[in-house]
Amino acid sequence: MAGVRERLSVIVPTFNEERNIRACLESVRFADEVLVVDSFSTDRTLQVARPLATRVLEHEYVNSATQKNWALPQSAHRFILIVDADEQVGPELAAEIQALLAAGPAHDGYVLRRLNHFHGKPIRHGGWGRDRVLRLFNRDKGRYQEKDVHSEVEVHGSVSELKHPLLHDTFTGFAEYLEKIERYTRWGADHLHRRGRHARVSDLIVRPPLRFAKRYLLQGGFLDGMEGLMITGIDTWSVFLKYARLWEKERIKRR
Repeated sequence: MAGVRERLSVIVPTFNEERNIRACLESVRFADEVLVVDSFSTDRTLQVARPLATRVLEHEYVNSATQKNWALPQSAHRFILIVDADEQVGPELAAEIQALLAAGPAHDGYVLRRLNHFHGKPIRHGGWGRDRVLRLFNRDKGRYQEKDVHSEVEVHGSVSELKHPLLHDTFTGFAEYLEKIERYTRWGADHLHRRGRHARVSDLIVRPPLRFAKRYLLQGGFLDGMEGLMITGIDTWSVFLKYARLWEKERIKRR
């Protein structure tokens, strides 16, 4: 209806996000509904979240896509903004989204540029500067791909891009980041194994150094200084580990 502002639900998936959740939820106070969907956290995530969220739901975690797709029909409004607990909507992006909702969204989905931080430093090269995610969308037209890892929203309709970035505090320490690498390489190997992919010698010898050369040299990771070197090194190791795990799965299957 002309002149009626589109209302917004923000969905925040969580699991043991006590450190991040307050700043995340305070950054989305402008939304009409803030829905936290928790995977049975064992820290103080829920105690921190409840006073700041409109609703808190608990649901067993299978993978990221399944969790978010389950949450979509639980929301009160059709336009959805997905924000991870280690992300924040800055004031400029919040104002841009509010203006879009007031005018009436002209598209069914909106891509957000994501500004990633490593130990508090914004990273603009090595592939991270190209990070874009479709997070604002009409739930009647979009849902996440049924994939274990790196699932994205598929929107059946028109898509545009917003100007201001989503802030992402992706790294606070090696222990936490290596846990993330552990999960993603396991899921990645599982996905390849189900597709019938076999680990080759070239996957272990050639792919990792090619990834390093691409991220550090071609995409300018060296321009981010020591942080860029650390990121590229971890990324290179994750490629080797994913295919090593795929090789291990094949050995186990043969035995």
